[in-house]
Amino acid sequence: MSKRRKNQAGGKRERVRDVFVPRPFEGLADEPEWIALRELVPAASAPLRLSPALVEEYGDRPITLATVLPMATPAMSRSDGHVLVGLQRHLQSGDVSRDLAESLLCALRTAPGAQVQVPPLPGPGPRLQDILVDGPLEITLHDGFEFWLAPEAADDPTVRASLERANAAIYPTVRLAAAHAAYWCRVPEKAHVRWVLPEAEELALDALARLGAAGSLTLGEGTRFAGMFRAHGRLVPVWDLPEDAPAADWEEPVADFSKRYADALADTTALDAAARRSRQGLLGRQLTLR
Repeated sequence: MSKRRKNQAGGKRERVRDVFVPRPFEGLADEPEWIALRELVPAASAPLRLSPALVEEYGDRPITLATVLPMATPAMSRSDGHVLVGLQRHLQSGDVSRDLAESLLCALRTAPGAQVQVPPLPGPGPRLQDILVDGPLEITLHDGFEFWLAPEAADDPTVRASLERANAAIYPTVRLAAAHAAYWCRVPEKAHVRWVLPEAEELALDALARLGAAGSLTLGEGTRFAGMFRAHGRLVPVWDLPEDAPAADWEEPVADFSKRYADALADTTALDAAARRSRQGLLGRQLTLR
């Protein structure tokens, strides 16, 4: 085979290996929350359960999903046997689920207390959907990242420095009870509600367009529908809120909006002219996160 043919073949294999998966969490029971933890939430954790086959192979070790780990490392294997996997990491392929599964498997293969080595492009292999016992995530939000630390690491100056930098970047975030995968947060000079919608993008967009045409997209006086972004195949509408109102004040407005949204979803008639204009306006303000 000529050098050119070899390069072409190699390039083709690379493209196949790194193919983009638009919905990496599809099939997981809590897909919207996986997206929220990856894209919206600064500091949170949730326990994971390995499939019976992996428990038999690696033992019933505690596994924790974390929004971010020290220095954005993909995974940690603590000296006590506890494995942590970071959702938010610097290097990734086109399939987030495959990346996370490989991080977890690498951590399980690593001796407790040793540094976990994870390839940036893992290639074909098992995904989260293949290695976990699926179910709703039991999410805990944190004010800091102290949950990272094993007792013997508490005095490590490098770890403490990373912890302090990470804690400084945390902004107040509250998981709302009024809607699944909806979060209130306060950033400098602003507050927001951001909600990962569970429906297919086209259905969600049509429902939001109907509400926009009816003037029902806000969460009440002093709020503004800021737009939405696409994240891992789902829509995430965002509202600007008064900065000084606490998260609890938005439970009822979000619950009311959720009812309006459900009614709009149930309307299967064709969009009228006003709703079509509203839909175009929403598309014009949409951003995509990958």
